[in-house]
Amino acid sequence: MTRRLTVAVERFPIAGAFTIARGSRTEAVVVLATITDDADGHLGRGECVPYPRYGESPEGVCALISEQADAIAAGATRTDLLTLMKAGAARNAVDCALLDLEAKQRGRPAWEIAGLSPPQVATTAYTLSLGTPESMEEAARGAAHRPLLKVKLGGEGDPERIAAVRRGAPESRLIVDANEAWRGETIEANLAACLAAGVGLIEQPLPAGEDALLARIARPIPICADESLHDRAGLDALSDRYDAINIKLDKAGGLTEAVMLAHEAKARGLSLMIGCMVGTSLAMAPAMLLAHHADYVDLDGPLLLARDREPALRFDGSLIHPPTPDLWG
Repeated sequence: MTRRLTVAVERFPIAGAFTIARGSRTEAVVVLATITDDADGHLGRGECVPYPRYGESPEGVCALISEQADAIAAGATRTDLLTLMKAGAARNAVDCALLDLEAKQRGRPAWEIAGLSPPQVATTAYTLSLGTPESMEEAARGAAHRPLLKVKLGGEGDPERIAAVRRGAPESRLIVDANEAWRGETIEANLAACLAAGVGLIEQPLPAGEDALLARIARPIPICADESLHDRAGLDALSDRYDAINIKLDKAGGLTEAVMLAHEAKARGLSLMIGCMVGTSLAMAPAMLLAHHADYVDLDGPLLLARDREPALRFDGSLIHPPTPDLWG
């Protein structure tokens, strides 16, 4: 075989800061995997975002990717990766690079190779960072023209935050993401505040591994698993605690696993969100192939950046268009 695998760390500034319950950052650090076939000159690219919450770092992810150089040179496929690499950001980058390369070599769109229907224009959520009720109301007012807002919450003071966001954006649909910041003694009051504000979905209110309470309380709003669910292996543990799952390619370990996860979750009656880390259009492009199969789409990573890579996905407000082949797939 003539395939070469290379890896690089890239940095993209965030417009302002991105703040959630676990902290704040001002740049997106991504890892780019490129697979080049020297025989025909085609190359495929995949981008991932290492996430410290899952024990990942740019250096560690680069090392995991580089370890697969010989396997890729020997002809490893996306199916092979499911056993060669564990689910996570590193496998995502390699999986997406392989699919991009295959699409270019075969002259067929990636969605067709992946066994999916043609991607469509989708409405993405737009994320409001965690802050004071006053700052979040101001941010909501500035984004009130967007049809779907995703509100980052942080624990203490969340009823005031969600009420402030609703005042700032009275017509937008709202989903909230607590990033594991709620606790058993506050969850019902927070749920009540979200219900009063007309919130449609709540992501990961309790810490992963400490979410058994969700099976014992009334859930007036659907609850979506994020940190509690990575790939198909985790579906059984969800039991009756969740009503939806957030599929992120960086958690699932690539589009190949994500497609199978989506099918199995749907068969179990779970609703789907297609989500992302804060990355560039190259990270969102493969996820767009699943967007029209989802109940919620949260692929606004490029909208949060001060600059995106070129070529980029096309955004019209909150409408996100499928990727063109010069970007990916």
